[in-house]
Amino acid sequence: MAALQAQRLFLAQPSSFLPSTSAARPRPRPRRSGAATCRAALRVPSGIHTAQDRLSLKLDWIDVPASPSVDVDGGSVSVEKLRAIADAAADRAEMHDIIGRQRDNWNHLLLHSTNSLTLAASIMAALAPAAPGMVALKASAGVLLASAAVTMAAVNKIQPSQLAEEQRNARRLWRELERDVRAALAVGAPTTTTKDDVQEAMDRVLALDAAYPLPLLPGMLEKFPKAVEPARWWPRRRAAQPKRSRSLGRRGSASGNNGWTQDLEEEMRGILRVIKAKDEQEFLRVGKLVLNLNRGLAVAGPALAGTAALASVFIGSGEAGAWASGAAVFGGALAAAVNTVEHGGQMGMLFELLRNCAGFYRKIQEDIEANLGEPDLKRREGGEVFATKVALKLGRSLSDLKQFRKMASPSVRDEDIQEFAGKLF
Repeated sequence: MAALQAQRLFLAQPSSFLPSTSAARPRPRPRRSGAATCRAALRVPSGIHTAQDRLSLKLDWIDVPASPSVDVDGGSVSVEKLRAIADAAADRAEMHDIIGRQRDNWNHLLLHSTNSLTLAASIMAALAPAAPGMVALKASAGVLLASAAVTMAAVNKIQPSQLAEEQRNARRLWRELERDVRAALAVGAPTTTTKDDVQEAMDRVLALDAAYPLPLLPGMLEKFPKAVEPARWWPRRRAAQPKRSRSLGRRGSASGNNGWTQDLEEEMRGILRVIKAKDEQEFLRVGKLVLNLNRGLAVAGPALAGTAALASVFIGSGEAGAWASGAAVFGGALAAAVNTVEHGGQMGMLFELLRNCAGFYRKIQEDIEANLGEPDLKRREGGEVFATKVALKLGRSLSDLKQFRKMASPSVRDEDIQEFAGKLF
């Protein structure tokens, strides 16, 4: 009995026989550092009472450093704007493609329809004097010739072949803008996209809308301008400050100057001078010739058809009837020939093509001037990359550009320049 009571007493008070945890372990020596002092407390009960008692670890002492917040809201908005511009450019390209095909169909349909009216009226005017129904044939010939004259005047005013060429070039430029914007989105990040990128893209959109309008009336480009100017589809740049850049080494210093050397600058100046003196002026000169020829044909066609319609009225009327029939036939045939040369030869398209080529070289000029006019070499486009772009646009190799270095010399006159800068067209 005494042994049983002793056993119960031993089981009821085990803590008196167990060593204290805090007394058994040596207290660790605190570490001294620049960080915050560890305030964690490992709570170990002095006695093991029940199975539900657990160790508790406090971690509220950890001071998590606040990460630097990156403000990507502005960049994200800019990215969304650029995506909207790219989508709008793709939509514009599709619209210009559809309208360009439609206006090209106008050129073919109106050409053949007008020539059919004119030639049919000429045949009627030739048969009218000897036909029993002379009055009917005479009236029909007059109506058809008058209709042809009005149709020619309207078609010559809008120049469908030139309208189609405008839309084709606009489609290409809109797709180029879309590719540039999407490429910028692919290589960029929300933090690197700025409002300046969005503004630059918007300026290009507005410049393209102004250069190649979609509506026919009003807003159509003047088809017979008084002065021939290069087409412009890019925004105007701000004038560079008249400040000279720091001196460049001739060779071997391109790495520290963003790829620019004195030799490269002289090459660019020589190319700039040749483009101004030869390439652009040549396209403008030929454009003026084509414009004057097209203007003359545009006036001659309706005038000949109208004269033939007027002559058909006098068919069969006494002495005048003999020559009236011949005048109607001759005038109608000449009107059809003039209309075929003008619209079958697509004089309007040719004039617009020459304007676009002159604008192409004008843009190269402004790109070169913008880079050479920038005094800070780091803000220029990379010299080697820019030279490659210019060579590709001119259809030349990089080694070919070296021959233009001597053109930058003031001793070379514009009259002495014989070779053109571009080889593409």
